[in-house]
Amino acid sequence: MKLSHKTKSSILIILIIAFGATILVINNAWADDLILPSIHMGLEKSGDPGDVSVLLQIVFLLTILTLAPAILILMTSFTRLAVVFTFLRQAVGTQQTPSNQIIAGLALFLTLFIMMPVWQKINNNALQPYLNEEISQGDAFKAAITPIRTFMFGQTREKDLSLFINMAKMNKPNNKDDIPTSVLIPAFVISELKTAFIIGFVLYVPFLVIDMVVASVLLSMGMMMLPPIMVSLPFKLMLFVLVDGWNLIVGSLVKSFIGG
Repeated sequence: MKLSHKTKSSILIILIIAFGATILVINNAWADDLILPSIHMGLEKSGDPGDVSVLLQIVFLLTILTLAPAILILMTSFTRLAVVFTFLRQAVGTQQTPSNQIIAGLALFLTLFIMMPVWQKINNNALQPYLNEEISQGDAFKAAITPIRTFMFGQTREKDLSLFINMAKMNKPNNKDDIPTSVLIPAFVISELKTAFIIGFVLYVPFLVIDMVVASVLLSMGMMMLPPIMVSLPFKLMLFVLVDGWNLIVGSLVKSFIGG
């Protein structure tokens, strides 16, 4: 039996009224027992200086977390590794293989491996004493920044340091302790970029020779319409595999930081 449109509308209205009545009954029954949370946010006067100190520490911690990616990229070995791997991919001519995610992941874990001695010094000399309330926050920061500064000084050229010291219009420093971290970081970054570009040039040379040889052979055979990159790619991959390229490059990069 089919229901008319008017009958269907009447049934729908009845169901809506019944549902609303049920909600009202449940609301009246639970009104006394139902507890809703309230959130209060505002600025109030504090009589305890410790509350203000804790608030400032939280703000400082959030700021550090915001700057954590920049600290990871610009104050560690990540810059050199990522740039070299990008140059390597372009030199081989594999387009997007390995992908950016793989390159970033490999550079990240190699950075953790290279920087592990620095992290251990920070943990032993700064973090653990601060957590055990043996040193103050200021002393912990100084103890934590010292191993990082030592690492960056070991990879920074004097010419780059002199550039930023002159631009900052500073007096000639007597030792490394007189150079502020704000001057050391940009000098370290451009030193890393220069080193990465030099390594990238060295990586390009053998693959460029293969491209030139293949292009010359194709031109002499009259196969000018065939892209040389398509023919040279298998030879470049074969060369890279035969010399165990990943082992050679990764090993050389790690040794350039930690020696050995």
